[in-house]
Amino acid sequence: MDLNTVVELRDARRRDTWRPGDAWLGGGTYLFSEPQPHLRRLVDLSRMGWEPVRTTAAGDLEIAATCTIAQLSRFAREAELPAAPLFEQCCRAFLASWKIWNMATVGGNLCNGLPAGPMISLTAALDGVCTLLSQSGAARRVPVKDFVTGAGVQVLRPGELLRSVTLPARALACRTAFRQASLYGLGRSGALLIGTRDPIDGELALTITASTVRPIQLRFAVPPNADAVREAVTHGVRPEEYFDDIHGLPAWRRHMTHRFAEEIRRELLGEAGR
Repeated sequence: MDLNTVVELRDARRRDTWRPGDAWLGGGTYLFSEPQPHLRRLVDLSRMGWEPVRTTAAGDLEIAATCTIAQLSRFAREAELPAAPLFEQCCRAFLASWKIWNMATVGGNLCNGLPAGPMISLTAALDGVCTLLSQSGAARRVPVKDFVTGAGVQVLRPGELLRSVTLPARALACRTAFRQASLYGLGRSGALLIGTRDPIDGELALTITASTVRPIQLRFAVPPNADAVREAVTHGVRPEEYFDDIHGLPAWRRHMTHRFAEEIRRELLGEAGR
């Protein structure tokens, strides 16, 4: 879609004062999908030269905000990590064309803050931490589970930039379980739950997304039984936190959340969890 209110495209490598009506441009799959009458200038990140995915000296994984879904998928297919299958599962949850895969970015998906954003699901479940840069260059770090606070709402301040998301090595070593449901065969996710099992202390974590307006993470220090998981979900998700739109009523989303939570518990705990 043409954005006929935009009068300037600026290279992000050139520092300039942030103005009202400015917006960061990553892949542009959202920006150009609908009218943006409040925008006057786009600040293009495509030439920043950030490495899409890199492993740090500590074994953590740093994903640049400009990393595309296709780049992340290719990396995960070659990675020898216990959590690697989860990357492809979340990439496939986009149900998007190859054009979107090659343009849409991890950072854009997080910054949109939509409940069905699968990069939010992936990075929240793997204890990701966002690095945010202000216009002065100051950095702050915010866990992904706290970065998105509501449907389409995140904690970015005016002019602030999501630089990258870092996934800790310990989370990458977890066993994972994935469940996703849509009302339609090619529909947007109505519920997407991810479970992880820590390889060191056996802690089970359950991350609830898509069915809720924000990521909600529940942790169990000892292997939970079915009643414990059901009670944790019941009290961990307030009734008003279940999302309500054409892709699913809150009652259905709540039902699928409870169903998937129990399925994940059984998968990650095996016979001991039955």
